[in-house]
Amino acid sequence: MAKIERKYMAHYIDAALPSASKGSPNYVRLGKDLEEYSPELSANVEKKQNILGESSIMLTSYEKSGSVEPYYAEKDDPLFARLQGIIDECKILDDCNTTVVEVHLWEEANPEKGYPAVKDDAVIEVSSYGGDSTGYQIPFNLHYSGKPVKGHFKVDTKTFTVDEEE
Repeated sequence: MAKIERKYMAHYIDAALPSASKGSPNYVRLGKDLEEYSPELSANVEKKQNILGESSIMLTSYEKSGSVEPYYAEKDDPLFARLQGIIDECKILDDCNTTVVEVHLWEEANPEKGYPAVKDDAVIEVSSYGGDSTGYQIPFNLHYSGKPVKGHFKVDTKTFTVDEEE
């Protein structure tokens, strides 16, 4: 059984400005200058013990988030424009909403639909900006909504389509 190389788990973030998000998303792949991106699953686990001394464990939900650090700003990168807008205008609430698509490039692509993928709503939290002499950095966190939707993603057109219920 062959191990899957990390480059085959692709993460795309919608960098469209909120005013433009009513239209088409503008997906940008995370990874340039990024040595690691590992969304964390923080589980809510409830443990109970009844009067008979029996234990029960119930996992009720996950809170998923990921940290993008470093992120080096590049002038023509739409994600940079989105992040700089959050900084310059101290954006909050819906102005920080986006979507993230995780694409399974190790699976076989459907010629019409693309690769299997999962899309989730998320919120961008810029944690700082500035950096050292290596370049202007804007590290940020993504907080996922926990309502993933399965579908397919076409890498060439950067479009996501929801799988139809069967």
